[in-house]
Amino acid sequence: MSQPLSVIHPNAKIAANVSIDPFSVIHEDVEIGEGTWIGSNVTIFPGARIGKNVRIFPGAVISAIPQDLKFGGEITTAEIGDNTTIRECATINRGTSDKQKTVIGKNCLIMAYVHVAHDCIIGDNCILANAVQMAGHVTVGDFAIIGGSSAIHQFASIGRHVMISGGSLVRKDVPPFTKAGREPLSYAGINSVGLRRREFNDAQVAEIQDIYRYVYLKGLNNQEALNQIESNIPQSAYRDEIVDFIRNSERGIMKG
Repeated sequence: MSQPLSVIHPNAKIAANVSIDPFSVIHEDVEIGEGTWIGSNVTIFPGARIGKNVRIFPGAVISAIPQDLKFGGEITTAEIGDNTTIRECATINRGTSDKQKTVIGKNCLIMAYVHVAHDCIIGDNCILANAVQMAGHVTVGDFAIIGGSSAIHQFASIGRHVMISGGSLVRKDVPPFTKAGREPLSYAGINSVGLRRREFNDAQVAEIQDIYRYVYLKGLNNQEALNQIESNIPQSAYRDEIVDFIRNSERGIMKG
């Protein structure tokens, strides 16, 4: 149900059972799916594509234009997946001509005062804790957890099932299945607790540990480590995911 004290553009496409609290503003070229709740004092700008059963808390700003001086007014979007929660005063900017969109996946939790800049792509089931600050063009894999007040450099890539400690400065890419902490950001083991919670079995966890011993614990450079991994560890989906991530890293991976 929409409150009369909200301002809703007549061209916005809003499902019949969306709830909108007072003093929120919804612009044109906005789509909001069934069962979504929009709290008070929320601003949703053109280009927002909000899924089903999303919860957006007071003060959040969705799909504002990018904070990028190269932005030329192109038509782009900010997409929020089903069942995602966006807490107080989070800001999510829409894309630029680079990717044409910013994406938050399904079942994510975006805590208070998080900033997600233009062209970021965040996977499903991710948690961004309070005041995470994410520059443009960042990619985050499924099930990643980023600790509060972390700052993430533009174009950085964070793999699936990663856990990053609070207050981290993420200047390099963070390979999948790992924990990251310290300053400068460094490998802190694999995310074994998180993996077991997501029903990885002991053999899979052990395989991932073996792979990262080559990357971080044997004194090899990245190419030597990849060669050793491909020679000594049988092919599997997890091995290939790690190898491909490291091989394709544009910023270089975090320290050992």
